[in-house]
Amino acid sequence: MKGLIGKKLGMTQIFDETGAAIPVTLIQAGPCFVTQIRRPETEGYGAVQLGFGSAKPKRLTGGQLGHLKRGGSAPLRYLREFRVKNLEDLQEGAELTVRVFEIGDRVDIVGISKGRGFAGVIKRHHFSRQPKTHGQSDRERAPGSSSSTTTPGRVFKGKRGPGHMGSVRVSSQNLRVDLVDPERNLLGVRGSVPGATGDVVIISERRKQ
Repeated sequence: MKGLIGKKLGMTQIFDETGAAIPVTLIQAGPCFVTQIRRPETEGYGAVQLGFGSAKPKRLTGGQLGHLKRGGSAPLRYLREFRVKNLEDLQEGAELTVRVFEIGDRVDIVGISKGRGFAGVIKRHHFSRQPKTHGQSDRERAPGSSSSTTTPGRVFKGKRGPGHMGSVRVSSQNLRVDLVDPERNLLGVRGSVPGATGDVVIISERRKQ
């Protein structure tokens, strides 16, 4: 199984053999522990639940502590589920580290994007600005007309407009692993990763070839 829970640390750069600079995002990936195995004969599908990040027992509910104790795990802060087809080599309580990945692997990373609050259409949807002349005084960043009058007489569902921006689940696909440091539990992937520094991300083997 190639999947881990991690915490985004920020961006830096590394250099390859030719001296070219490669921008990478550093992730503190693992160690993660198998807290539960969901099998097709019982739950109807195959998946593995991983736990990451130590937590104080008083910060967890009794149900959470009982769930982790049943799987032989210490109190963990974050739990995430990974769909897995082959469950034969996995057992509850096992530890997974960045060693499951190698340099050159392709991964998908899921995180929560940065929250931008209420944003207008130019920032949110990349609308163009309206003319600053010809009599208008305060409409240069406005969206303009939203619909017609008699026909259709309403605004179509999905019309782009101002509103809340960010704080949504985002997936970055097919990122290349350029750094694996088992001693410091560090994983470096080429390019950017969703979320702010310190946010939890899910790293899994790529789904699209």
